[in-house]
Amino acid sequence: MTQSTFSPSILSRPVYAVLDSHGATPALMLADAEGAAALIELAERDASVMEHAHLIFIPGGADYGARLRALGPRMYREGPSYAAILPRFRKALADAQMGLRLYLAGTEGLIGQATAEALAAGLPADAIQAEHRGSIARRMQCVHCKGVTENVSTDPFTCSHCGLTLFVRDHFSRRLGAFQGVCVDAETPGIVPPTQEIQP
Repeated sequence: MTQSTFSPSILSRPVYAVLDSHGATPALMLADAEGAAALIELAERDASVMEHAHLIFIPGGADYGARLRALGPRMYREGPSYAAILPRFRKALADAQMGLRLYLAGTEGLIGQATAEALAAGLPADAIQAEHRGSIARRMQCVHCKGVTENVSTDPFTCSHCGLTLFVRDHFSRRLGAFQGVCVDAETPGIVPPTQEIQP
């Protein structure tokens, strides 16, 4: 799958570019599903990027594992979910030395959560690159109950925690790695616009 293109939006909305190699420097790579294709293309442009790479992959039904291993990263691991790989990701961040580059590729949910984790661990923002691939579903936080709903693909949607009908906003919290959802019928109870698919 090719890189996703998003319409212009508000300033807090993340902007993604094509991953750019920093050569044979220490690297931590994290991808889910179609994000693997971005890492493969990165290595095709510069194979040296894999020489010191610790690559973590969440397949999510995509069959890229053998191709990623064939790139020859220094270390390769797979996990079934972000929650499952989180301890390994945190350990890799804690053990990081100066000059580490973080390459993220895949869904916005993965990119948002991993970026927030890396920044909290002290990795500078300019050491993090992200390329969106795959689903455009969002990770949404309800501003009313603070609950997070994963893989939101419609607007409006129902909060999985408090049941409010929420408007899908482009406002993004880097601290939480999630978009923000607000009650769509707060001023006009019961008047909810028709549901539609989220557009990039």
